[in-house]
Amino acid sequence: MPFRRLVLAACALVAAAVPAAAQDPDLIFRKSTVFKLLTPNDKLATYAIDDPDVEGVACHYTVPERGGLAGAFGVAEEVSDVSLACRQYGPIRFKTKFEQGDVVFRERRSLIFKKMQIVRGCDAKRNVLVYMVYSDKLIEGSPKNSTSTVPIMPWGNAEAPKCGEWLSG
Repeated sequence: MPFRRLVLAACALVAAAVPAAAQDPDLIFRKSTVFKLLTPNDKLATYAIDDPDVEGVACHYTVPERGGLAGAFGVAEEVSDVSLACRQYGPIRFKTKFEQGDVVFRERRSLIFKKMQIVRGCDAKRNVLVYMVYSDKLIEGSPKNSTSTVPIMPWGNAEAPKCGEWLSG
């Protein structure tokens, strides 16, 4: 019984250390990839998020979602394969200064140990926002990642802001 309480306390501590996503992603669609007879299929799911600090930029990412019993109960450790595409869809307006590598979105990919993150940077020389998605584990990281860039372009009569002017530090 004391061991069980210790495990539950450790799980609560780890869950508290990983802040929740600033927003819930919008599910665009899912496609089954592996058929399973009595349990949910393995799927690929495509989601959309808006950059919370840069108005006019949206990112779409596709992640595998495990089926089976573990997937049905939400305890499956998801693989680290994630693809990412970010685009300007309107005039860009920075809401606040940011640092290179600031987290735009974070999501757990296992019950405790793994999380996926989308981070943002600025290539000031080319006036391009750079987004990277990667997953990491508490014990070891993952080299799997994807990068997408958003050249900041004028929109309508609005001038294109310079991302380098919004870098802090």
